[in-house]
Amino acid sequence: MAAPPARARADYDYLIKLLLIGDSGVGKSCLLLRFSDGSFTTSFITTIGIDFKIRTIELDGKRVKLQIWDTAGQERFRTITTAYYRGAMGILLVYDVTDESSFNNIRNWIRNIEQHASDNVNKILVGNKADMDESKRAVPTSKGQALADEYGIKFFETSAKTNLNVEEVFFSIATDIKQRLTESDNKAEPTGLKINKQDSAAASQAVQKSGCCG
Repeated sequence: MAAPPARARADYDYLIKLLLIGDSGVGKSCLLLRFSDGSFTTSFITTIGIDFKIRTIELDGKRVKLQIWDTAGQERFRTITTAYYRGAMGILLVYDVTDESSFNNIRNWIRNIEQHASDNVNKILVGNKADMDESKRAVPTSKGQALADEYGIKFFETSAKTNLNVEEVFFSIATDIKQRLTESDNKAEPTGLKINKQDSAAASQAVQKSGCCG
């Protein structure tokens, strides 16, 4: 019998922290649940404060651990969630294609990023609930693309229900961040790649389990 392989020094090569932001009810929790657990639920339980999940993926032969934070969309929780912008390496801006106000508010969310996140944070625009009947659509695909082009970021339309482009969105932003970190590696060791025990303890205290939005 062949000997088992030697245990790796760590179970990942990169640790990437992602943040999901957007109005309440746009489907942030559903996207996270679909990507992390491969499941979908129609039950709607609003995220209180912060929730997070972890999934390890492989990119270019490297193991990349994604720590994905799901923020509460309501105004009264914004003071809680702004602290999480600072450590984010990538931010997914999510709106609901059937809710024009959630799309219009993307500009406000981008202003929040500019105020609270690091300058080099990667961003991606996500129009969720793309599975809905066209008669219910309020935001054309072209309008979402135009906004993304304006800010120079990538754009995807997704459906947590049908799993449309969910993997593609997370893999896309993770690939861009990994490339940025690899370039930083060539100059100096980038920050944020190792789990800090104190941060992990604080995260555990901050997490409150939640269900998902439809």
